Amino acid sequence: MNSTNSSESTPPAAESTSERIGGDLVLETIQALGGRHVVGLPGQHALGLFDAIRRSDLHYLSSRIENNAGFMADGLARATRTVAPLFLSAGPGALTSLAALQEAAASSIPVLAVAAQIPVHGLGGGRHGYLHELPDQAASFTGVVKNTFTVRHVSQIVPAVIEAWQHALDAPAGPVLLELPQDVLLERISDDLYPAPSVLSVQGRIPHLSQPLIERAAELLAAAKRPVIYAGGGVRASAATAELLQLSERLAAPVATTFGGKEVFPWEHPLSLQSWAEDMHTTEFLEDADVLLVVGTGLGELSSNYFTLAPRGTVIHIDADLGQLTANHRGLGIHADARDALKAILTTLPDGKASESELAANAARAAELRDKIAARLDAQPLEKEMKLMADLRAAVPAHTDTFWDMTILAYWAWSAWNPQKGISASGQGAGGLGYGLPAAIGAALVAHTDGGTSKLAVSGDGGSLYGIAELATLAQHNLDVTWLIIDDGGYGILREYMVAEFGAATATELARPDYVALAQSFGISAQKVSIEDAPAAVAAGLAAGGPHVVLVETRLELFAPTHLDRSSIHKM
Repeated sequence: MNSTNSSESTPPAAESTSERIGGDLVLETIQALGGRHVVGLPGQHALGLFDAIRRSDLHYLSSRIENNAGFMADGLARATRTVAPLFLSAGPGALTSLAALQEAAASSIPVLAVAAQIPVHGLGGGRHGYLHELPDQAASFTGVVKNTFTVRHVSQIVPAVIEAWQHALDAPAGPVLLELPQDVLLERISDDLYPAPSVLSVQGRIPHLSQPLIERAAELLAAAKRPVIYAGGGVRASAATAELLQLSERLAAPVATTFGGKEVFPWEHPLSLQSWAEDMHTTEFLEDADVLLVVGTGLGELSSNYFTLAPRGTVIHIDADLGQLTANHRGLGIHADARDALKAILTTLPDGKASESELAANAARAAELRDKIAARLDAQPLEKEMKLMADLRAAVPAHTDTFWDMTILAYWAWSAWNPQKGISASGQGAGGLGYGLPAAIGAALVAHTDGGTSKLAVSGDGGSLYGIAELATLAQHNLDVTWLIIDDGGYGILREYMVAEFGAATATELARPDYVALAQSFGISAQKVSIEDAPAAVAAGLAAGGPHVVLVETRLELFAPTHLDRSSIHKM
């Protein structure tokens, strides 16, 4: 099957034949590795890659802009929990994907960017005059992807795809670039010399675990009087949620999560501190720990409340990313996969569990923190924003995957949205606009082919214009995505920042299309509703299936950033 839509204008599959080209070998290897879906855009140098799709069983998702295709691959990888292939043409097509790949890198999402190249003899020259030619295309990706691979002969295709797939999965996961020259993709190959690879099993490699460091960590945690755990997206990536819960209850340790780690600890658990990383009450709670176990996060700008976090106790930092390990806070650094390390700590801790009185005392401390945060929010004129967030959460089914753009409502969702049992993803890893809709479309492809629930995308009017072309993709593939657009007339977050800093905003106001009419022109159900009716409209769209657009014209406000009480660092 080469499309999720029977109306896709793709040539019929070739009759039984042994005639294959290099492009076939690429897709056959991806299928052997377990891939079932691919996202991309065709281009002149990539035609051999795309011609092979019609002879493949891969489900192809046809994007309109390469950056959006990259975000679709991000959503696809989150939904499948494995590598997502992204097919790109050479030069401008490949380069247009860079912002999306930066998000995948920042959020440790395994995307395999398969980019075409000019013919082999022109590689590295930069003076042959080929259309789309770059002197060194791979060099443009070096600061974004984990690694780059360039194939120069058809015999290198299978091992190169396997190696690139492996690198994308290796902890910490992330995007990888694989370049395939035009002539290699078009080269005719024989079955005897280049048979299709059989089923391949590739697992992500994790760092070697140091038992002496684990023993020291267990010793510190066992002796701690006020242990606290701060968990990030690395816990999600390593599927370590069960181990995290077990360790928290064993130590009676409250757990806070970063925005990227919202799914890793039960939101309503008595020991949950939830995800209010931008609230100084949370910062102070983390600082007060005599032992702070940080796992699966590098404690960067957002997770450290804009670098105001200053732990007073001992920090134990577990991270699979060697470059982030204790980079911002000194402590006991353990270079490890989160699940591997948490399991080892649980095994190494002395026998016995926290007493009922310890559990009750620390649950009371966690509840007190949540009450302080709620009281601070209640003291601000934010009734509209809080009601919208609460009503949306009540209206959206628990298992619904949600994808948030960089917009004011998403800033609320980072902290306030209870992910329950679905994926809650946003573009906050790198902070680029346009993530919400295409990422939801990528995840919806999996639900369309394998069964699953409708997806919710949330954007502002500014971010929505980045992905507006993908209404065509949404309609063409008839995917189950409801897109909520909050139209406040411009770049609302930047407007707030500029007014707060300069007393006036510049270049933030936008001319916008009639979103409802535009969606309807693609045959997509769309409606403009009041803010009060938005949750019900979203719920109806999700329940009905298929694509829907819900537009709300309103201005939302951010909650006060309490980090400014202690620092002049601005939320910019």
